[in-house]
Formats: sequence, C-alpha cells, structure tokens
Amino acid sequence: MLPLALVAMAGIIIIAGGTIRILDAGESCPDWPKCFGKYTFVISEEEQEAFWEEFPEHEDSRGIEHRYTVLEIFSEWIHRLLAAIIAIPVLINFLMVYKMREKYGQKVVNTSIAVGILLILQAAAGAVTVVYDNVDWSVALHLSMATIFTATIVYQYLQMKVVEGSNWSFIKTSKSFLQSSKKRFYGSGAAVFILMILGAWVSSTAGGNYNQACSIGFPDGWPACRGSLLPNLKGEPGVIVQMVHRFGAVIVGALLVINANKMRLKVSEFAVAKVWANVLDFVTGFWILNVAVGGSYIIFANDGDFPEWLSLLHLVIGVSAAITGLLGIMFHKIASDALTVAGDSGVEEDE
Repeated sequence: MLPLALVAMAGIIIIAGGTIRILDAGESCPDWPKCFGKYTFVISEEEQEAFWEEFPEHEDSRGIEHRYTVLEIFSEWIHRLLAAIIAIPVLINFLMVYKMREKYGQKVVNTSIAVGILLILQAAAGAVTVVYDNVDWSVALHLSMATIFTATIVYQYLQMKVVEGSNWSFIKTSKSFLQSSKKRFYGSGAAVFILMILGAWVSSTAGGNYNQACSIGFPDGWPACRGSLLPNLKGEPGVIVQMVHRFGAVIVGALLVINANKMRLKVSEFAVAKVWANVLDFVTGFWILNVAVGGSYIIFANDGDFPEWLSLLHLVIGVSAAITGLLGIMFHKIASDALTVAGDSGVEEDE
C-alpha cells in the first residue's frame, strides 16, 4: 500500500540525512533551495569561489576559503531531492484517502492532511538547518520532525487497516487494561523520543567534535569517560554534553526495563494479547542494541578517526526505537477508539 511505500521512502531520507552527518557535509550547500546558486551537485572549486565572492553573507562555519567535494555536495543535494520527490506520493495519498472518505472516515482524512503538513514543516526545518549552519538545536529539530512524519504515516496505515477489517489482536482489549497501561506506553514512547533528540544534539554540538570529549578506547573512553565514571566537569563542555547523554540513556533504559517487565505482568493479569508486551520488549531491545553500538563507536575509534558507519547505525537504531515507542502509543489510541466505537460493551471489558 501507498502508506507503507511512504514509510520506506521516509526511512531512506532519514538514512540519507545521517549519511550527510557522517560525511560532515551538512553545510555543503550554503543556500536553499539551490546549492551554490545552482540546481546541480557538480560544483567545481572555482564555481564555489565565485559563489562566495558574490554571496559572502552565506558564509558558513568553515569560512569562505573552504571547498567541498562533489561527494559532500551530492549527499546534501540528493537528500533535498528525495525530500522533494516524496511530496508527490504524499499528495496522492491525501487525494486517494479523500476520494474514499466515505469508506475510511474523516479521521483517516485528517491524518493524511497531517502527513502533508508535517512534510512541509520538515522541509522548513531543513531550510532552518541551512540558514543556521547546522546548529545543534536545528539538527535535533530536523530529525524530530522526520521521525514524527514517519510515525504519522504508520498511524494512518493502522487506521486504514482497522477500517478495512483487520482483526489484529491488540484492537480488542479491555478498558481496564488500557487505563492501567496508558502511562507506561506514553511514558516509554516519550522517553525514547527525547533520548533520540538528545543524541542528535550531542552529535551536532560543536560541529560533532564533542564525540571525542570522553577520549577513546575501552574502558577509558567507554563505559568510563576520561578513565572515570564520574569525570571532572569543570570547564569541560564536551564532557558535560557526553555525560548528559549517557546519564539520559541510563535513566531511559531503567524506565524501559521496568515498564517492559510490568507490562508482561499486566498482559498476564488481564489476559490480553502478548503484542502489548512485545512492543515494549522491542523498544527495550533497541535501547540495549543502541547502547552497544554507541559504546563501540568510542571503543573502536582511533585518535581523530571514528568508525562513522557505526554513527549512522546508531542513528538508525535510535530512530527505530523512537518509532516503535510511538507505535505503542498508536496501538493504545486505536484500541481506545475501538472501545468507544463499540460503545464500551461488557464483552470487551471481560476479555
């Protein structure tokens, strides 16, 4: 179906954005929507020099003397192109749902509208990152919008399948279970989403140079920081940023483990579908995997040379965890809506 194709495209765009980061090419197109005043990615050093002479106000953090490679420019150019191309199926998605609104209902139409609005906001966030030279908060905003955009498409798909009669086990559940589990699903989803934002902030603060703030290798660089689990923070902004991220990951991990264990007990207590527990198990699993990948990024680094493919993997897993966490919230919302539509009958309550 079209929504699933949109999810795949959104995933590719997120990976393309992560590739820009590991190539350190976020400023390789200083203007927007053009790139060095052109719509192509083949920009010679001479053409870059001519652009800087004409538009010195676009100077980025590297200065007008810096020259970007074709690969660096291409990574930013293709990212923008993909973001423009996806607008076509997003529009088709809305028109398709609107045409079939009598079947799918206004809620699905509204979600398809939200998808379109989020794409526009995502493009605006991309422009902001260019204008502000990839300052940390703009990068975090850009990734956040991309994740919400992708999750909203997933939500539309779930809504459509419910209308089409999909008999998913999570749909039919009890009101008491939903009431008792709401805080755990919403809390877990919010926690992993915030952790993802925190990771984007760490990776882009000071041009990404704070990745090296805790030194490298095992155990001095990870799990310790400069050889200590509680390093000196005075006058060390890079260490502060690293430790905020690490302690944030520990806190979120503890919350996920507790919620996942509690959810297994609730699934047994209320005799509901195991998928409710599986969602939080997957989120926790992504968290564990990402801790290992993040640690490996530090452990296997050489002086000034980090395995950037691990950074990209770290991003992908972090986004996957965030979307899975949001999926739990989606399940809860859809099951709650199903109870409302059914009039909250005693049959569902006793299941």
